[in-house]
Amino acid sequence: MRRVAITGLGCVSSLGHNVESFLSGTREGLSGVAKTTLPDADQLTAQNVAEVKNWDAAAYIDRKTLNLSDRFSQFALAAADQAMTDAGDVSGDRTAVIVGTGVGGAVTIEEGYDRVWRKGQAKVNPFSIPKLMSNGPPSLIGLKYGVTGPAFAVSSACSSSNHSIGTAFSMIKRGEIDVAIAGGAESSISFMGLKGWEALRVISPDVCRPFSKDRRGMILGEGAGIVLLEDMDRAKARGATIYAELAGFGMTSDALDMIQPSMEGAARAIRQALNSAELNPSDVGYVNAHGTGTPANDPTESKAIRAAFGTAADNLLVSSTKAMHGHGLGAAGAMELIATIGAISSGIVPPTINFTEADPECDLDYVPNEARDRQIGAAISNSFAFGGLNAVLAIKSV
Repeated sequence: MRRVAITGLGCVSSLGHNVESFLSGTREGLSGVAKTTLPDADQLTAQNVAEVKNWDAAAYIDRKTLNLSDRFSQFALAAADQAMTDAGDVSGDRTAVIVGTGVGGAVTIEEGYDRVWRKGQAKVNPFSIPKLMSNGPPSLIGLKYGVTGPAFAVSSACSSSNHSIGTAFSMIKRGEIDVAIAGGAESSISFMGLKGWEALRVISPDVCRPFSKDRRGMILGEGAGIVLLEDMDRAKARGATIYAELAGFGMTSDALDMIQPSMEGAARAIRQALNSAELNPSDVGYVNAHGTGTPANDPTESKAIRAAFGTAADNLLVSSTKAMHGHGLGAAGAMELIATIGAISSGIVPPTINFTEADPECDLDYVPNEARDRQIGAAISNSFAFGGLNAVLAIKSV
């Protein structure tokens, strides 16, 4: 089994359009949350979102490709370009493109309905179907970079990114491919989308306060995270910058409930990731939590971390960066993996902002409000999705 290096990073988020702005924002505890710019926002109960601001897709994507790209694909293309530039030329038939999304082309779908039913036009955009397809990002990235190896999308709600990256990791370890462009992208901040989340009663009316006693829900975000993975020996041979080793992956399903999370399922995924990475619980210094700020998720995840780490949980730093960049759904895991890589490479653990009062059911060190200096040798990043789909990535410093 081969080792897997992370040699390229790309990110588009509400904190900025590149990795540097994303990492500096998460370290400084900045918030990308603001009132939505959507039309008819006054009809929404919860109007705060973490939108990608001042987005000019034409600055990143050529005109022909832009005509075929939903907003979530635009984010993926821009993030992939950053990762490829960062890592160097790695395309070919031994390269895969695996990109996850929870919702796909939500913007295109809503634009089509708006055009037909509100504006009374007879036709929709002729490229609506290729734009809204979930496989838009991997297909467009593959076209741009001449990737002729496997290319496909993964859709597992909030675990989509971690499943994509974990699948790429496993394929490299087994020798099926040498390189992978992997991650996730999402843009589902739409009027009907927000109405749907409102109906579930999981959206905060103000801000996201993960693990706080007075938390009131999540804040919807958007963006993309892409990482370049490759065989460790190959990366060293070509003198690539290696940010971290992707060392382990665990995934489970609860088979319990479509919405309510399971402590047992999450804990099993964490244990699998640790075992895959050959890590003892005491080896891990940081957990980037799923940390949605919902009443159900946070205590369940806290209990799962305690169940998986045992007494070592008392020495962990645990934080949720979602309070800063929003819940990116299918993009969340990739964005949060990049935040986790940033913590290992800089020795600065990002905080859980908006933290107020401790919840007795959430009894870990959540790095409240201010970043913490700590050298981290190993870390994990959790993603736990509706449908009981759990995916955990483990990384090590190199």
